Amino acid sequence: MPPNLTGYYRFVSQENMDNYLRALDINVVLRKLVCLLKPDKEIIHTGDHMVIRTITSLRDYVMDFDVGVQFEEDLGPVDGRKCQTTVSWEGDQLVCEQLGKKRNRGWRHWLEGDQLYLRMTAEDAVCVQVFQKVK
Repeated sequence: MPPNLTGYYRFVSQENMDNYLRALDINVVLRKLVCLLKPDKEIIHTGDHMVIRTITSLRDYVMDFDVGVQFEEDLGPVDGRKCQTTVSWEGDQLVCEQLGKKRNRGWRHWLEGDQLYLRMTAEDAVCVQVFQKVK
């Protein structure tokens, strides 16, 4: 059975965000701004339904979905694109595949103790963020 990811997580660290954003064709000014942000994550996980809120001082992003069901995701706040998104479990990892104009786009979340990891990919770029569970 997959882990329940419900909780509030504070940002700890990130690696390679600028290259990830460059792979998404984000302009240099916005890339520099995003790299300064320290987002929090709030996850509500009830059965096969999940809501993942990414909370920043600039803008919040909410992803509301049912695991295993493809939906159209509007990534306008991120990079102006829409894609067909499916989120599913691969063992203990929550895996998102975002089909659209960018190859190899998606992410995966997993827990190690009280730390939540997020590995984001686009083209050949990989960014990893780490969050600490606070409640």
